[in-house]
Amino acid sequence: MANEQKVIFTNDICSALSDLSKEIHHDRLFMLFDTETMKHCMPLLTTFMNDYDAAHPASHLHTIVIEATDVAKNIESLTEVWTSLSDNGATRHSLLINVGGGMITDLGGFAAATFKRGIKFINVATSLLGAVDAAVGGKTGINLGNLKNEIGAFAPADAVLISTKFFESLDKENLLSGYAEMLKHGLLSNCQHFNDLLEFDITSLNEEGKAEEKAAALLPLLETSVNVKRSVVRQDPFEQGLRKALNLGHTFGHAFETWCMRHGQPVLHGYAVAWGLVCELIMSNQLTGFGSETLYRVANYVRDNYGPINITCDDYEELYQLMLHDKKNLGDTINFTLMKSIGNVELNHTASKEEIGSVLDIFRDLMGI
Repeated sequence: MANEQKVIFTNDICSALSDLSKEIHHDRLFMLFDTETMKHCMPLLTTFMNDYDAAHPASHLHTIVIEATDVAKNIESLTEVWTSLSDNGATRHSLLINVGGGMITDLGGFAAATFKRGIKFINVATSLLGAVDAAVGGKTGINLGNLKNEIGAFAPADAVLISTKFFESLDKENLLSGYAEMLKHGLLSNCQHFNDLLEFDITSLNEEGKAEEKAAALLPLLETSVNVKRSVVRQDPFEQGLRKALNLGHTFGHAFETWCMRHGQPVLHGYAVAWGLVCELIMSNQLTGFGSETLYRVANYVRDNYGPINITCDDYEELYQLMLHDKKNLGDTINFTLMKSIGNVELNHTASKEEIGSVLDIFRDLMGI
């Protein structure tokens, strides 16, 4: 990751892809979709796809489609992509364009990073979550059973394209899922940006008559959020130090996400992160002096917009065991990213089983569980 990842914010995706396909030398072009992005997002790309085929009659663009949802982010889907690349003549000089949310960019990026020891790829982020999280930063991977992102590699896309046009098809839940990662970046950034995020009504983005105005207001918040992550990744591409700041909310969050999947109550990633943020700010309040007023603001926002997760004290042991599997851990020590104040992160904190249980007690009280 010597070169900084190229991120393009544009609503003219077809022109941007056309330019990139000329800049990035390749012999064959492949596009990866899931069944949902094939239906909702491919129509916005048909001009590029048709023009590319017309310009390359000897090597038509080939599309690969896998099942949607994070459940499909597994070795079987990865094998489908590898096989399709191989069967359709991909070489180590081919180019893969991943069109989708975090599942597609994670899996597609890992497929590209490992096929013939690595081919070039572009991420086209079609979800708010994908735009601010998975598409940028170079992390790729798949799930192993119920364990999130257990297999993967650091492999930055050659370019990332972000357009608010894709967000017009997102429902309230998917918008909120992405916004949780923006809230995390706000906490890592500064008070002004964080306050701007809390005041922006992401749930009304696609209300009739407001879409254009809201999208225009979201764009600078989105660019700032993405640039927070890019700044951190630039300084620590392989998560040896500072990049651990981006794990804020994710130790509890990944445990919540896996717990929900195991118990037949799957949730979007951002919902689990939102709950995780509250938990890790509670822990920050207890261990590093993070302010109670800001903690309550975040807890109230999460309760009002994301609702509760239906855990009881009987679930604490299972959640603790899930945290022990987190990739950020060193041995049997659970690693947490905490905050001293907005913009002031503290890395590599640990907590005992009893302290984690205490955090979950307070979390349930704040969420009204």
